[in-house]
Amino acid sequence: MKDSSALYAFNKFGDTVLRAAYAMTGSYYEAEDITQEVFLTLHVKPQSFDTDEHMKAWLLRSAINRCKNYRKSARILRNSPLDEALENTLSCEFTPRDSEIRERIEKLPEKYAAVIFLYYYEEYTIKEIAALTGKNENTVSSLLQRGRKKLKTELEEEDLMYETR
Repeated sequence: MKDSSALYAFNKFGDTVLRAAYAMTGSYYEAEDITQEVFLTLHVKPQSFDTDEHMKAWLLRSAINRCKNYRKSARILRNSPLDEALENTLSCEFTPRDSEIRERIEKLPEKYAAVIFLYYYEEYTIKEIAALTGKNENTVSSLLQRGRKKLKTELEEEDLMYETR
């Protein structure tokens, strides 16, 4: 591998970590803080990675863990993610429909939000998600199915579903 420095990791995967944190917290400001913590940890305690994919997996796992801690904290009760979502965008462009779906994903229980984000936004396979989260592949598959079902139900209730083609 070329270089495992925090700067290299940030340049290569900073946006990915930020998007993951934002998808899980619903707060751009918290996502920035979590992203900073992840890369600061890597800088202070350098890790050895075999490949860039290994580095990316470690960074996402660190971000997911920090997001879990954030969701458990009292700070989440004092934030207004909806206002922040309207005024902030990430490096990739989202349509208004994407924002509505992301908002719904953020409101899902963390166990569903994490696997849906990793599967659809980061395009990890179920096997890779299982390795990242330390869960059994069957568990990840079940969480993905239940998360989809819950998300679909909520979207239908809100009349946000696209017309089926």
